Amino acid sequence: MEKNERDYIKIYQNKGYINEYRMINGNLTDLKTKKEYSPKDIYIVAEHRFEGMSNPSDLSILYIFETNDFNEGNVLAGYGPSNESALSQFFAKIPKEQFSNEKNVDYCENEK
Repeated sequence: MEKNERDYIKIYQNKGYINEYRMINGNLTDLKTKKEYSPKDIYIVAEHRFEGMSNPSDLSILYIFETNDFNEGNVLAGYGPSNESALSQFFAKIPKEQFSNEKNVDYCENEK
């Protein structure tokens, strides 16, 4: 059965990726601690891309990440050629060497 965004978010929350973040003043901000993170402070450990059920051009990506001070969270963002949101621009600025899929549940499930 195909998983949707909510399924993946729940899986990762059960693994501890529970912190909530929002874009505030150009930085990713932890809503609980109010600590701000720049792109160089974020390490993507998994990502999942989704197409809209009713409109395939509605694209989103779920980022699972860790911060430089060992916090863990997830963010669902729109992406694609027409998406110029501050959130998508922020994630585009994360250095490529800070991207991996080491915690991707799809890969981990396939290894079993």
